[in-house]
Amino acid sequence: MPRGPFYFLEEELMSTLCPECEAALTLNDVVQGEIVVCPDCGVDLEVTTVTPVLELTLAPQEAEDWGE
Repeated sequence: MPRGPFYFLEEELMSTLCPECEAALTLNDVVQGEIVVCPDCGVDLEVTTVTPVLELTLAPQEAEDWGE
């Protein structure tokens, strides 16, 4: 039982591979739909599934808005 008004929750670490470069990624406290960046190749990845297994896909590319 925690003492005082402050206590730390255990972080939930999850591991998976980057679908682009296959680098090992360890992420904590991610939610479905979150965008993360691969530290090795720099690609944007979308968290598509958190449970039972963490899965990442390439994040959709937004179209350029040239003010039209």
